[in-house]
Amino acid sequence: MSNYRRSNTQGGTWFFTLVAYRRRSIFTHPASIKILREMIQRVRLEYPFVIDAWVLLPDHMHFIWTLPHGDNDYSKRIGLIKAGFTQHSKSLFHREEWMNDSKRKRRESTIWQRRFWEHEIGNAQDYNHHMDYVHFNPLKHGWVNRVIDWPYSSFHRYVKLGVYPDNWAGGEVEGDFGE
Repeated sequence: MSNYRRSNTQGGTWFFTLVAYRRRSIFTHPASIKILREMIQRVRLEYPFVIDAWVLLPDHMHFIWTLPHGDNDYSKRIGLIKAGFTQHSKSLFHREEWMNDSKRKRRESTIWQRRFWEHEIGNAQDYNHHMDYVHFNPLKHGWVNRVIDWPYSSFHRYVKLGVYPDNWAGGEVEGDFGE
């Protein structure tokens, strides 16, 4: 069995990527967006965290979270969000024909990829780079021609706060935002 090492910094800030199984476009359905928001709200009530940035794309999402001082259990939060989403959306997205022995053994479904990507934010430059990456992602993947046109992004909050101008990344691909 793999032994994945995760950061154990308490009260830190992290960048995450969660991906739908087989990169299916499950987040284009209004019901899935509603369920996901509800699951995040439920988990935040029991296990608080700050959502610094978030973008929801058809087949994956990126977000930056800051955990409370003395807490480093982001893995539990992500697990609860994924499990709650799976439970409430199974009838919409689970595909029994994609199940295999490994998935059955681990009590998984066919909604999420097994793991998630995590990166601990190390400093202000790293934070700013990942904030830009999160918000640039819809343009990078060709879903819009201007970042502001993507509705499922914290970019709109940061425009209102004056952090980004509304025409930021308004067309041509600029910068190094590769995955």
